Amino acid sequence: MRLKESFCHTRQVLAANNIDNTPLEGELLLRQTLKINRVQFYQNLEQQITPKQQDILQELLERRLKGEPAAYISGYREFYGLDFYVNNDVLIPRPETEHLVDETLSLAQKQRMPLIADIGTGCGIIAISLALNLPRAKIYATDISAPALKIARFNCYKHGVVDRIKPLNGDLLEPLPEPVDFIVSNLPYVRQSELDTRGFEPVLALDGGVDGLEKIRRLCHQVNGKLLPGGYLLLEIGQGQREAVTTLLDSLFPTADIDVKPDLIGIDRIVSMVLPQ
Repeated sequence: MRLKESFCHTRQVLAANNIDNTPLEGELLLRQTLKINRVQFYQNLEQQITPKQQDILQELLERRLKGEPAAYISGYREFYGLDFYVNNDVLIPRPETEHLVDETLSLAQKQRMPLIADIGTGCGIIAISLALNLPRAKIYATDISAPALKIARFNCYKHGVVDRIKPLNGDLLEPLPEPVDFIVSNLPYVRQSELDTRGFEPVLALDGGVDGLEKIRRLCHQVNGKLLPGGYLLLEIGQGQREAVTTLLDSLFPTADIDVKPDLIGIDRIVSMVLPQ
């Protein structure tokens, strides 16, 4: 069987089992089977798949059909045009978080040497994407999970930014050694009642408490003294959380300017606050 035929068959099996985005899912499983990158995959669609490779693919496919995410099976997920190593110690990167990176870059590019803190860094996608696009930036990356920070460090080495990102183990802003120009964070914002505790992703990276805002609320209360005058706080939020978050920030920082931007499907996604100079 040729690669392109195996690709077609894999997509059909995934679709029959109600798995979304079958072209990407099938590609990831086959790339993991053959240990090739995306360019090699599409350049070699005519190559033959050996019986041993077919057996490996079948094993991976069975894991996917049992619910294990393709990102954990393959060991990587693309974010902001980059490949990141992931495992079940970290949340799988979501496309909507790219809006948080976009907004931070649009503001930080105006500064000569921005000092940035990525809070709850997970596998490091935000910190690393910012570092690669802001070569003069210094970045702290905090996480309460030591296993997650291990993954973030690996990705820092993988992308050649280990000299400009300092991982810090601790709760939210507490590990920061100095005030920064930007606090950027994609904290857990899923309500406990909506959590799938049988899933493969770490509950710690998803659980936002009863109303989904427990960790965001605690972070906001820690901002004073950790953000420089004229500094920015940028948060990713979930659907329906805009009013609660902006009301909280307005009560804590009545002189700050607060803005909210939607994602591509119109859900309020990024809250930004700038302190007065």
